[in-house]
Amino acid sequence: MISYLKGEITWKTPTWIIVETGGVGYQVLISLHTYAQIEKLERVKIFTHLLIREDSHTLYGFAEESERSLFQHLISVSGVGPSTAQLLLSALAPDDIRAAIIGEQEQVFSKVKGIGPKTAKRIILDLKDKMVKTSAEAPLSLPAQDNTARQEALSALLALGFTQIQVQKALNTVLKETPSARSVEELIKAALRHLS
Repeated sequence: MISYLKGEITWKTPTWIIVETGGVGYQVLISLHTYAQIEKLERVKIFTHLLIREDSHTLYGFAEESERSLFQHLISVSGVGPSTAQLLLSALAPDDIRAAIIGEQEQVFSKVKGIGPKTAKRIILDLKDKMVKTSAEAPLSLPAQDNTARQEALSALLALGFTQIQVQKALNTVLKETPSARSVEELIKAALRHLS
């Protein structure tokens, strides 16, 4: 298993790079998230996942260990291959994927090409417990009902610069402590008390 590569980037595109180390150039497939982090670098330490198939050996690369870990979790889900996992990591930030899994927000995944409702449900079902265990800031489980006021409050708080995980955690606490809080304003005010 190749855990990481450290060397010079000799070729760079938004979807793959070539890293030269020890006189050998390794082609590494990357997500747009990783590309954004290494775009201006000439030398890199990139975490890798080697996928061996009958007809190919493919290296996937990640700027952070946490992104590689999320990729490995995603490809463990039935129906999610490495290409789909890379698409997810290109379309959404790793923190947003974790928050969507923990928050059981299937609609977040529907924005990604190739992810249907069944796959989104399977990702959430298979990975929710793992995400809660691995995320230090994991929010509590969301209420099952679809709550429009909650969604509006979430959007407003995200616009203020808080992370999705922080906001979900605060809103979950508010809804648990004050189930009667139903208006968007009530939710935002109460959540801000927990966020400040």
